[in-house]
Amino acid sequence: MIEERKISRTLDLLGFFCPIPIHETRGAISSLEEGGILEVICDDPETLRDIPLLCKRMGIELLEISENSGEYVFFIRNTSDNRLKGAGEDE
Repeated sequence: MIEERKISRTLDLLGFFCPIPIHETRGAISSLEEGGILEVICDDPETLRDIPLLCKRMGIELLEISENSGEYVFFIRNTSDNRLKGAGEDE
C-alpha cells in the first residue's frame, strides 16, 4: 500500500458513475506536479477498465489498484508534465 504521507491528493468519487470519475481524475492529475501521487476512490466498476486506459493515454503511472467491498482505490503517479496538456480536453 502507498504510504499516506506520499499521497499528494485524494479524490473521493463514491456514488459517481461514468463519465464523472474519468473527467475528475484527468483534471486532478493535470493539477498535480510531476511525481505527485493521486489517490482515487470509486465504486463504479467501469473504472477498473477506464482508469488504466486513461493512465496509458496520458502517459502516467498506475501504481496500484485495490478493492474492498465494492470500493476501488487507484494510486496514480503523474510521471509526465500533464499540468497544461489535457487539462481541459474531453475524451
